[in-house]
Amino acid sequence: MAGIQVAVLCLLLAAQLQLVTPRAVRLRTRAHGRIIGGSEASIEDYPWMLALKYAGSQQCGASIIGTEWVLTAAHCVSYYRAPYQSLYSVRAGSSDRSSGGVVLDVAEVYVHEQHDSISGDYDIAVMRVNGSFPLGPNVAIVNLPEDGYDPAAGVAVTVTGWGTTETTETRILRKVDIVVRDRSACNFPSTGREVTPRMLCAGESGESVCYGDSGGPLVSGSTQLGIASWISGYCLRGGGVYANVGNLRSWITGVTGI
Repeated sequence: MAGIQVAVLCLLLAAQLQLVTPRAVRLRTRAHGRIIGGSEASIEDYPWMLALKYAGSQQCGASIIGTEWVLTAAHCVSYYRAPYQSLYSVRAGSSDRSSGGVVLDVAEVYVHEQHDSISGDYDIAVMRVNGSFPLGPNVAIVNLPEDGYDPAAGVAVTVTGWGTTETTETRILRKVDIVVRDRSACNFPSTGREVTPRMLCAGESGESVCYGDSGGPLVSGSTQLGIASWISGYCLRGGGVYANVGNLRSWITGVTGI
């Protein structure tokens, strides 16, 4: 049985690597995500955190930015737009990605018009849910930075997500505290990708995101600065790359009015 599980994991990883430039891995997956070097977290501390589902299966992370609006990574939803957007849903208000809280269906999906799946640039999307989020202690709206805000290296941040750790599969939310780094720290030559002004670099070897954490919020306090986007291909080596919310703030406003 262990041999079969290893083989399946290898096939899934190989499939992801074929979707992007060599060794530049987007973080979307349905089964094998993990926060590296982190710990369990409570939804009470990160009440904007959402589990993004597709046809009931865990797809990515996301965040609440308005009573009916969700922020996530473009590559989490760009392959499943109309007429399939009705298959998306989000779970809010629960540390467990599979139970508790409230589940809302997605009504509309908007992906940035300049999103490039090869370079990873403009990796941002917003979704409108049916109805509205029941705001309370475990369900809250995350703050967004001012238009054009670009955090300097050294700013303390936290990223949250669901999935398996290095040793144990878990459905419980996890987080890791890291810092923003200079963009050059995430210029991985082997990927053929450039870290553009629409991106942020954060984390380091042993403290970062991994498969399945895409779309999750990178926050400083209660303000979202980034959206988990891609890594070098090796979860334990180097930091992660995030869509820069401040740089893309005007696009969010243009679509949502927020």
